[in-house]
Amino acid sequence: MRKTFYRAIAAGFVTAVLATPVAAAPCGNTSAGFNAWLAAFKQEAVAKGIRPSTVESALAGVKYSSRVIGFDRNQKSFKLSFDQFWKRRVNDAMIRRGRKYIADNAAMMNRIEQRFGVPAGLVVAVWALESGFGRDSGNLPIIRSLATLSYDCRRSEFFTTELIAALKIIDRGDMRAADMRGAWAGEIGQTQFLAERYLSDAVDFDGDGRRDLVNSVPDVLASTANWFAKHGWQRGQPFGPGTANYAVIGQWNRATVYQQTIARLASELDS
Repeated sequence: MRKTFYRAIAAGFVTAVLATPVAAAPCGNTSAGFNAWLAAFKQEAVAKGIRPSTVESALAGVKYSSRVIGFDRNQKSFKLSFDQFWKRRVNDAMIRRGRKYIADNAAMMNRIEQRFGVPAGLVVAVWALESGFGRDSGNLPIIRSLATLSYDCRRSEFFTTELIAALKIIDRGDMRAADMRGAWAGEIGQTQFLAERYLSDAVDFDGDGRRDLVNSVPDVLASTANWFAKHGWQRGQPFGPGTANYAVIGQWNRATVYQQTIARLASELDS
């Protein structure tokens, strides 16, 4: 009877703690308030269901990165014209390599297209543009980048959601925090999935039981196709400007020149 009573008291205490609202961590525009923000964010993350041990280990020693803020404020390439952007990002060697990959891996690419309805050229075009066929996925610590951008007031709400998602990836054992290295905005893997995309759209296509967007090209390409399929891609339909599929490309990246480049490169690779 006494044990039952104490269990009830303990359960009630835990419920009360979890039910207590946790104030959102205040953002800032300099490094001065980052440590206070981080302490508050840790409480917020635990309140959202992430294990305290995961929160502490993943965020241990995380510092503000002025370098990441610099990248965020200096995205000049998207201000180029389409012709300028195309010449900077695409060349004949990229087109030849993409076509060769599709030809050499026709069986896998056909399986991806049959399952998701997204053409090989589109998937490989995204892969080529995002990381040079996996050669450069970025090497910055993702948790540090996301923590910095979550604290920064410019897009705090968006990146706080991404940081919570990244912690969920760690919490469920998909990746270790130490292995989460990528581009400055926290993108993961060879087609630069943000953490929310990883949680909702990554698939295990090579059958090894893991959704690996860093090392498994089949997982990378199939997950990319899955994202397009889940966001309204229409199987067998064109994807040039003005089409429904082009609008889906617009959801992948908001920059007009990037959308145009994806569509044109995909057409080149499918020709």
